Amino acid sequence: MAGFAPLPELDPDLLKKYDRAGPRYTSYPTAPAFHEGFGVADYSDALAGKKPVPFTESRSNVSLYFHIPFCDTLCYFCGCNMIVSNNRERIARYLDYLIREVHLNRSYLDDARALEQLHWGGGTPTHLSPEEIRTLGEAIHKSYSIDSDFEASCEVDPRELTEDHLRALFDVGFRRISLGLQDLNPSVQKAVNRIQSLELTKGVVDQARSIGFESVNIDLIYGLPRQTINSFAATLEQVLEMEPDRIALFNFAYLPEMFKHHSVIHPEEMPSASDKLQILIRSVQRIGYRGYRFIGMDHFARESDELAKAQDHGDLYRNFQGYSTKKGLDVIAHGITGISQVGRTYSQNAKNEKDYFAALDAGKLTVFRGYELSEDDVIRRYVITELMCHFFLSFNAFREVTGREFREYFAAELSESGPSSLQSMQEDGLLKIRDTGIEVMPVGRFLIRNIAMCFDAYLKRPDAKKGYSRTI
Repeated sequence: MAGFAPLPELDPDLLKKYDRAGPRYTSYPTAPAFHEGFGVADYSDALAGKKPVPFTESRSNVSLYFHIPFCDTLCYFCGCNMIVSNNRERIARYLDYLIREVHLNRSYLDDARALEQLHWGGGTPTHLSPEEIRTLGEAIHKSYSIDSDFEASCEVDPRELTEDHLRALFDVGFRRISLGLQDLNPSVQKAVNRIQSLELTKGVVDQARSIGFESVNIDLIYGLPRQTINSFAATLEQVLEMEPDRIALFNFAYLPEMFKHHSVIHPEEMPSASDKLQILIRSVQRIGYRGYRFIGMDHFARESDELAKAQDHGDLYRNFQGYSTKKGLDVIAHGITGISQVGRTYSQNAKNEKDYFAALDAGKLTVFRGYELSEDDVIRRYVITELMCHFFLSFNAFREVTGREFREYFAAELSESGPSSLQSMQEDGLLKIRDTGIEVMPVGRFLIRNIAMCFDAYLKRPDAKKGYSRTI
């Protein structure tokens, strides 16, 4: 795959121009389009293969996602659906219902469908005990045949992780872990209520590698309170010394109207907009200098990593777990708030334990809302996905997949003028509209959400919902 030259110099003024709120496009349409008119019957039809994606050959294997919401403590920056609880009976009950849901979902699927991908997220999946990890893992393995190309990843919290946790994960098939770190500066950690030393983090990384984990990912957040340009640079150097296989560099989305605990953070302690931008620019350059490929948005990976290989082979994809190496798999979610992507549908599980338990007690799927994509949605999703994953959209490939001519179908988008239009982005060097397709320029990769937004029909609606994070 061409186009992965060294990272460009980033112009702060250009980044500021395009810094606006927008979706992260882990789906298209995005979650605000979901509605409660889509229910259990729609999801069961999708699981049974009755709602195939237009223009696409379905893949028989599946990807499973498990949402384990429990955490030991509250991190003030968190934007996840989580529950702070150390009530082991409550956690054990939730685990029991997760396993019930595994069996129920499996009953709707053809027996020949194998498990190719598995991800546990949260919350903190390793808030489960090692025994509980094995119990859930074994239930999954008993319910599904495992594909020879199986991959499994789990989010872990080093603060409560033991060697037994890691060995339990390894024993049930996990070979990739993702460590939450965010920042190593003690003052920043105190401000966000997450105390996690370098020694502790490095110990987990070393231990995971000695056990046999093939990939270790580290998550960082810029824009947190008390962060400075120099303090975050120091954190980044310490992270790079651990040589993670992937680095995620997330922008802190301060949304106290959506997450009440964000109000504990004092806005005046957060870095200024200009400092935050400098943190991003310097971090991007430093990560690139150390040999990581910029995969897209906020993800970096070594050239030997599966994400980079998937990008080279045209198999990179985006779903509700972010960038994925398994293009075209149906994603079946388990647990509260989990979002499935099956056929031409999205569906979300019940938001709270009470409703989730009640559905399973009645022998019903736990879906409470969702969305069935129209043909236009599928076409736009294809365009957005290609641009976000591969930074290029081939007009010939578009014609072969959809049977449409790109310039005719998107005539309005191509002719639109204005500060956030494709024309403006071409003038600013973010992209080039060639005879063969749309090519995203190196600087445009950092504003790929903005480019994708040009093809989002829902943002143009009068009732378009707000609450998205900023693109920079």
